[in-house]
Amino acid sequence: MNELPEIMAQCPVFDSLVDDQREAVASQALRRSFKKGRLIALYGEAWPYLLLVGKGQLSAVKESREGRRLVVLTLGRGDIFWGVGFFHEELVMPVTLEASSDCQVYLWNQENLLPILLKNGPALWDLCRLMITRMWEVSEIVEGLAFQPVAVRLARFIVDHYGDVAQTPMARTLTLDEMAARVGSTREQVCRILYRFSDEGMIEITRTEFTITDPEGLVDLLDSGAGKN
Repeated sequence: MNELPEIMAQCPVFDSLVDDQREAVASQALRRSFKKGRLIALYGEAWPYLLLVGKGQLSAVKESREGRRLVVLTLGRGDIFWGVGFFHEELVMPVTLEASSDCQVYLWNQENLLPILLKNGPALWDLCRLMITRMWEVSEIVEGLAFQPVAVRLARFIVDHYGDVAQTPMARTLTLDEMAARVGSTREQVCRILYRFSDEGMIEITRTEFTITDPEGLVDLLDSGAGKN
């Protein structure tokens, strides 16, 4: 657990603690490891923890009764996630938290962490700022689902996820189901739109590789805010 204070020093909430406070908090953490696909917390579960990602990646997922999935949040090393039960014991998890890759996390319950937070105003302020940021991000997702066609949402995901490596072939690390979960659609619709983008020369796609060939075209689609699904 020697790396934990270093990770804490680089993330909001914990970075404002002095060294001895950070060491004390680190000593109370529960370290847990999860294989890819394992569930960390379930929708509807009472889960009163604050979580810090040490390694790997996690996803917060909403799932409909019909089985459609929507990834509302992705977390990586140094990111924080909290169950609503950490703040209100009568509330349950609004999402399922699962491992997107093999990962290691650190957990604190309210009883151990709250006394230190209450003594540290800057830490509480950072936590409030982080909560507001998450609310804004979720609002953006809801707005996109409500007002943007799937083609626009998929173009935005491609630009955000692959935009830094335009014109460079990349391994297809995400399945159609995983891409659909990030844009609130179905694998069939995502597949159809990807091949439409390919026919229009914006991307090249094979069974194993993905290349953005016309990043400006994708950005133009975002700017227009329109596209056929």
